[in-house]
Amino acid sequence: MTYSTETSTYSDIWAATTDLTTLRQKLLDLFCQLAYQEGDFVLSSGQRSSYYINGKQVTLHPQGAVAVGRLLLSMLPENSQAVAGLTLGADPIVSAVSVVSVYENRPLPALIIRKEAKGHGTMAYIEGPTLPEGANVVVLEDVVTTGQSALKAVERLQAAGYTVDTVISLIDRLQGGAELYQSAGLKFAALFTITDLQERYREVN
Repeated sequence: MTYSTETSTYSDIWAATTDLTTLRQKLLDLFCQLAYQEGDFVLSSGQRSSYYINGKQVTLHPQGAVAVGRLLLSMLPENSQAVAGLTLGADPIVSAVSVVSVYENRPLPALIIRKEAKGHGTMAYIEGPTLPEGANVVVLEDVVTTGQSALKAVERLQAAGYTVDTVISLIDRLQGGAELYQSAGLKFAALFTITDLQERYREVN
């Protein structure tokens, strides 16, 4: 489905005003409309799949971004001091959560983890504010398959002296990611599973 660039009226702007239960359902519908495709795909993990989820179609959508920010913020542990994620999939997610956190009177900075160290200047892996040593950082991800991407972000953050014990994803493909995080001593939660998404996709199509 192509995104309409027509200006929305105030009554159409559901992401900022609806309750969290309704918001979750509307976000799931947006994933079905914009992000989920069936076919023959090769994933970043190298696995072949009969479906593909392009999360950025939702996380870069104006209402999708606000919905993601509100819902994930509500899932963060109380002691969270920042959110972070591996570029590129997590970039709009951590930004959305950080922006929404200000409006919820719970301001949290966002960190972006590079896949390779910056080749100039500070040569840093981590972009964003420098936090106190031991700060509690939650790693966010759009779609978890094997879990390797978010685990790389966790390791980089821990190497920088931060405390990371939680990973939260928008969608869990149920292909080993949760088990990997558990084996690494991490808590894991997902807003949706692939089962949620596929069942809703069948209902609306």
